[in-house]
Amino acid sequence: MAAEPMIDSIPWLTSSVFVTVIVTIALLIVCRRATSKMQLVPVGGQNLFEAIVEGLYDMFEGVVGKHMIHKCFSLFATLFIFILASNWFGLLPGVGTIGFGDNPGPWHSLKAVDHPILRPGSADLNMTLALALLFMVMWLIWTVQEVGAGAFILHLFAPKGGTSGVLWFCLLPLFIFVGLIEIVSIIFRPVSLSLRLYGNIFAGENLLHTMGSLGDKLPPFVSSMLSVLLPLPFYFLELLVGILQALVFTLLCAVYLQLSTSHDDEEDHHPKKHAH
Repeated sequence: MAAEPMIDSIPWLTSSVFVTVIVTIALLIVCRRATSKMQLVPVGGQNLFEAIVEGLYDMFEGVVGKHMIHKCFSLFATLFIFILASNWFGLLPGVGTIGFGDNPGPWHSLKAVDHPILRPGSADLNMTLALALLFMVMWLIWTVQEVGAGAFILHLFAPKGGTSGVLWFCLLPLFIFVGLIEIVSIIFRPVSLSLRLYGNIFAGENLLHTMGSLGDKLPPFVSSMLSVLLPLPFYFLELLVGILQALVFTLLCAVYLQLSTSHDDEEDHHPKKHAH
């Protein structure tokens, strides 16, 4: 499950980190070339780039609202594009199948590769957990900036529904308990976000490797043909999984932010409302 170091003396430079660097540089080059010569009427790469940005902006604005989209869009769009590119990069020929190994086997056998040179970044829990933790840090900052620390604490622990008087004090212990449960769920959000993405991509990677090695015991020519034909239908499935997991990760992040910054139930506590 752990990614192999590219160089033994540099343990942090693993095959997944190496792929992450490649994907990041490739995205920067594509974005730079698409926006280097901006035109009033977009064509080519600029047209595609603007269509992606506009589509993502409208989608996230519908979740977090107009009051938050200008703060969080750059992070959400970056997360979606990076995760999608990382997921799809793992489907390129040679990723996970070119490397070194000690297992005996024919040259066409995937089982002969123990230490792949390239491994999808999103198939490494270190990367998916880092993305989730980065979002949670920004989530906390944006939430405190938008509603204030006091209003956020009241939103977690104070009785809801406009209760007052004796009933408010009677319900307070119950809502304190509910608030503690909510804090536990917030703490586990990066775990669920990272494991969901990692599990799906890691499982897909193993599925393709398993299908590609089913014919290893057959004659070499037949085995080579099956190693290409058998995984082929699953590549289309993994293309769909790649974009779905990128959407699920970023949309869940947007929903978490919307739940903590929504003004509908917080008008009495929102400092900006009192200022106006």
